[in-house]
Amino acid sequence: MSSQQNPVPDTAEAAAAAEPRPRRLTYAAALAGLEGAALVGGGLWVLVRALTGDPDGRQQAVTLGITLVVLALLPLLAARGLLLRRGWSRGPAVITQLMALPVAYNLLQADSMAIPVGIVLAVVAVAALVLLVNSETTRALGIKGPGRAE
Repeated sequence: MSSQQNPVPDTAEAAAAAEPRPRRLTYAAALAGLEGAALVGGGLWVLVRALTGDPDGRQQAVTLGITLVVLALLPLLAARGLLLRRGWSRGPAVITQLMALPVAYNLLQADSMAIPVGIVLAVVAVAALVLLVNSETTRALGIKGPGRAE
């Protein structure tokens, strides 16, 4: 395909792509990536323990490990999309944070070493939500609010 046949990009998209990525967007992507990496790490740890140790229910442990690794795809894909400034990526990133809040609450209710993990998870989820709904982030992703369509 020659350069003459390439479609002309939308001027708003071209202007947004020309600007440097806002730090808030980078931080939100980093937090989503961190959550995804933690899910992968937790899932692999559960799988290794299930296969090498003596869990109460080996089948349940393997299922949990696989589920955690698969669930990690959502924040990891969202983080990549945020770094590439894709508008679709904010939805999965927000969903990830909303799913993390009840998990953090349950960890805070535990009477064990899970309480510090719950505190960290809650802080990360709230911080990421604030970064994701920020107007600078919304503009950088090219998301228009209701009634602002061109």
